[in-house]
Amino acid sequence: MKKILFLTVAILASGSAIAATDHYILRDGNHVQHLKITKLGNEYSVTADVDFEPNPDEVGKHACSAQITGDAKAAGENELVLKKHIEGEARSCTVKVHLTPNGAKLDQSEECTYFAAGICHFSSEGKELLKIK
Repeated sequence: MKKILFLTVAILASGSAIAATDHYILRDGNHVQHLKITKLGNEYSVTADVDFEPNPDEVGKHACSAQITGDAKAAGENELVLKKHIEGEARSCTVKVHLTPNGAKLDQSEECTYFAAGICHFSSEGKELLKIK
């Protein structure tokens, strides 16, 4: 009887812990930004990655790729904040994710240049990454 009760509780608990993952993408010329948000219960995991090849107006610049990942906190109904500590320093990179019905916009703190240097950046500069359906 205890085994059946334990199994029933485990099944009910696992049903409420189903993860949902959303992907967002923005291609702006030769710049590609990808955002992945995974929600498990009330916890969020965010991964932002960029792959930038120089656009024609970026003569002399070099290609770059960068990624930042970690747990994010909800800062409002449609906003998540990812903070990534810069190893060996007392500073953190902060990426704010503003969710919209069709996508997301990203803003980054100045400290994020530690993770994404050169022409690379996590900020979407006011442009919307479209949600992949």
